[in-house]
Amino acid sequence: MKTVPQVTAQQAQAAVNQFISDYMSDRFTADQAQLDLTGEVWQVPVILAYPMIGSLGQVGFVLVSTSSETILSHTPFDEIKQAGLRLYEANRDAIQTHFS
Repeated sequence: MKTVPQVTAQQAQAAVNQFISDYMSDRFTADQAQLDLTGEVWQVPVILAYPMIGSLGQVGFVLVSTSSETILSHTPFDEIKQAGLRLYEANRDAIQTHFS
């Protein structure tokens, strides 16, 4: 029997945003949290986003406990940064157009 999460999707997303802001640049942000199949973990995608452009795509994920706002696991920061760099390079013209 699945238990009802004590932490909401919005709380999990907020916890991930705080976690990301402690370790990454401001262009990385949490997307919408989804419950895993067991109902015990929130899976929160990490995306690269720019003002006026929006999300460029997913660069990683963070797992958050549904019983507390504890970060259980995450994509390594180096992998997130590399995925972000690839997305930036693929969208460089659109980004520079908005900021020039």
